[in-house]
Amino acid sequence: MKAQGANVAKALAVKSQNAAPSQNAKPVDPAKAKKATTGRQDPAQKKAPEPAIKDKKVKVVRDSFTIPKNEFAQLGDMKKKALSLGLDIKKSELIRAGLMLLNAASDVAFKKALAAVPTLKTGRPGKN
Repeated sequence: MKAQGANVAKALAVKSQNAAPSQNAKPVDPAKAKKATTGRQDPAQKKAPEPAIKDKKVKVVRDSFTIPKNEFAQLGDMKKKALSLGLDIKKSELIRAGLMLLNAASDVAFKKALAAVPTLKTGRPGKN
């Protein structure tokens, strides 16, 4: 009996493999089927090689700092200026761009820029 049950199971498996494709199955393009059987790819369809080394995600740091209202307002003005130039930019991106400019500046220009920034009292501003 067990052998007969196994034969029935095999027959059902073979029958399901040979059954007509379901209604949801997509028709196969004969050209694509031929390419799949030949093992060759069309040169135009070759994928670009993936880079060997993937860029690692840069870790971000969240920090808070004190800035005078007029300088904070300048960030808004610069965002508007960027929008008029067709660039959608965030405040943090503006600050990072400023850091890049300072980093690229000569020692004399860097020292001059730092001297122009007034020192502020650190900590959170009082509630007024």
